[in-house]
Amino acid sequence: MNSDHSSKPWSATRSATRITTLRELSVTYEGYSEDVALRPPDVSTRGMFINTSRDFPEGAVLNVRFRLGQTGAEVCTRAEVRYCLPGVGVGIEFVDISPEAVRAIEKEIGLQQRTPAKSGSLSKGYRT
Repeated sequence: MNSDHSSKPWSATRSATRITTLRELSVTYEGYSEDVALRPPDVSTRGMFINTSRDFPEGAVLNVRFRLGQTGAEVCTRAEVRYCLPGVGVGIEFVDISPEAVRAIEKEIGLQQRTPAKSGSLSKGYRT
Protein backbone atom coordinates (compact mmCIF):
# COMPACT_ATOMS: atom_id res chain seq x y z
CA MET A 1 0.00 0.00 0.00
CA ASN A 2 1.18 3.46 -0.72
CA SER A 3 2.36 5.24 2.42
CA ASP A 4 2.21 8.68 0.75
CA HIS A 5 -1.56 9.07 0.86
CA SER A 6 -1.51 12.73 1.84
CA SER A 7 -1.24 13.99 -1.74
CA LYS A 8 -3.99 11.79 -3.25
CA PRO A 9 -7.22 10.31 -1.93
CA TRP A 10 -6.50 6.78 -0.69
CA SER A 11 -8.86 5.16 -3.20
CA ALA A 12 -6.90 6.77 -6.05
CA THR A 13 -3.71 5.02 -4.93
CA ARG A 14 -5.08 1.46 -4.77
CA SER A 15 -3.13 -0.88 -6.99
CA ALA A 16 -5.11 -4.07 -6.35
CA THR A 17 -8.66 -5.16 -7.15
CA ARG A 18 -10.83 -5.51 -4.04
CA ILE A 19 -13.73 -7.81 -3.15
CA THR A 20 -16.37 -7.66 -0.43
CA THR A 21 -17.52 -11.28 -0.22
CA LEU A 22 -16.43 -12.44 3.22
CA ARG A 23 -18.37 -14.76 5.51
CA GLU A 24 -16.45 -14.28 8.75
CA LEU A 25 -14.03 -11.70 10.07
CA SER A 26 -12.10 -11.67 13.31
CA VAL A 27 -9.68 -8.90 14.29
CA THR A 28 -7.52 -8.89 17.40
CA TYR A 29 -5.36 -5.92 18.37
CA GLU A 30 -2.07 -7.43 19.54
CA GLY A 31 -1.60 -6.79 23.24
CA TYR A 32 -5.28 -5.99 23.91
CA SER A 33 -8.29 -8.16 24.74
CA GLU A 34 -11.26 -6.04 23.78
CA ASP A 35 -13.98 -6.57 21.19
CA VAL A 36 -13.82 -4.40 18.09
CA ALA A 37 -17.16 -3.63 16.45
CA LEU A 38 -16.90 -4.29 12.70
CA ARG A 39 -18.94 -3.87 9.56
CA PRO A 40 -18.27 -5.64 6.22
CA PRO A 41 -14.83 -4.81 4.79
CA ASP A 42 -13.33 -4.90 1.33
CA VAL A 43 -10.22 -7.00 0.75
CA SER A 44 -7.40 -7.35 -1.79
CA THR A 45 -4.29 -9.50 -1.90
CA ARG A 46 -2.36 -6.69 -0.18
CA GLY A 47 -4.78 -5.57 2.54
CA MET A 48 -8.26 -4.41 3.41
CA PHE A 49 -10.32 -1.54 4.68
CA ILE A 50 -12.18 -2.47 7.86
CA ASN A 51 -15.23 -0.41 8.74
CA THR A 52 -15.10 0.17 12.49
CA SER A 53 -15.69 3.05 14.87
CA ARG A 54 -12.62 1.91 16.84
CA ASP A 55 -9.55 4.08 16.25
CA PHE A 56 -6.16 2.40 15.87
CA PRO A 57 -2.84 4.21 15.64
CA GLU A 58 -0.88 3.94 12.40
CA GLY A 59 1.51 1.01 12.71
CA ALA A 60 -0.71 -0.95 15.13
CA VAL A 61 -0.41 -4.69 14.52
CA LEU A 62 -3.65 -6.63 14.08
CA ASN A 63 -4.22 -10.36 13.78
CA VAL A 64 -6.85 -10.88 11.10
CA ARG A 65 -8.84 -14.01 10.24
CA PHE A 66 -11.54 -14.19 7.60
CA ARG A 67 -13.29 -16.70 5.37
CA LEU A 68 -13.83 -15.91 1.71
CA GLY A 69 -17.49 -15.90 0.72
CA GLN A 70 -17.49 -17.94 -2.48
CA THR A 71 -14.63 -20.43 -2.04
CA GLY A 72 -14.85 -20.75 1.75
CA ALA A 73 -11.05 -20.48 2.05
CA GLU A 74 -9.89 -19.22 5.45
CA VAL A 75 -7.16 -16.56 5.62
CA CYS A 76 -5.19 -15.87 8.80
CA THR A 77 -2.55 -13.14 8.74
CA ARG A 78 -0.92 -10.31 10.63
CA ALA A 79 -1.48 -6.80 9.36
CA GLU A 80 -0.40 -3.24 10.14
CA VAL A 81 -2.67 -0.22 10.25
CA ARG A 82 -1.58 2.13 7.47
CA TYR A 83 -4.19 4.83 8.06
CA CYS A 84 -7.21 5.52 10.25
CA LEU A 85 -10.32 7.49 9.38
CA PRO A 86 -11.70 8.27 12.87
CA GLY A 87 -15.21 6.90 13.34
CA VAL A 88 -15.15 5.28 9.86
CA GLY A 89 -12.47 2.60 9.74
CA VAL A 90 -8.87 1.59 9.14
CA GLY A 91 -6.82 0.64 6.12
CA ILE A 92 -4.54 -2.29 6.86
CA GLU A 93 -1.71 -3.92 4.94
CA PHE A 94 -1.05 -7.64 5.27
CA VAL A 95 2.51 -8.14 6.52
CA ASP A 96 2.62 -11.90 7.08
CA ILE A 97 0.34 -13.51 4.50
CA SER A 98 1.07 -16.91 3.00
CA PRO A 99 1.38 -17.44 -0.76
CA GLU A 100 -1.57 -19.87 -0.48
CA ALA A 101 -3.75 -17.15 1.07
CA VAL A 102 -2.79 -14.69 -1.68
CA ARG A 103 -3.77 -17.28 -4.32
CA ALA A 104 -7.09 -17.91 -2.53
CA ILE A 105 -7.90 -14.17 -2.55
CA GLU A 106 -6.90 -13.92 -6.23
CA LYS A 107 -9.25 -16.83 -7.02
CA GLU A 108 -12.07 -15.14 -5.06
CA ILE A 109 -11.49 -11.89 -6.96
CA GLY A 110 -11.76 -13.78 -10.26
CA LEU A 111 -15.00 -15.44 -9.17
CA GLN A 112 -16.53 -12.16 -7.98
CA GLN A 113 -15.65 -10.40 -11.22
CA ARG A 114 -17.66 -13.08 -13.07
CA THR A 115 -20.57 -13.11 -10.58
CA PRO A 116 -22.01 -9.88 -9.10
CA ALA A 117 -21.93 -9.87 -5.27
CA LYS A 118 -25.15 -9.92 -3.30
CA SER A 119 -25.69 -7.16 -0.78
CA GLY A 120 -24.91 -8.19 2.78
CA SER A 121 -22.30 -10.69 1.61
CA LEU A 122 -20.75 -10.99 5.08
CA SER A 123 -23.30 -13.65 5.93
CA LYS A 124 -22.02 -15.12 9.18
CA GLY A 125 -21.22 -13.32 12.39
CA TYR A 126 -17.94 -11.56 12.77
CA ARG A 127 -16.15 -10.85 15.98
CA THR A 128 -12.83 -10.07 17.53
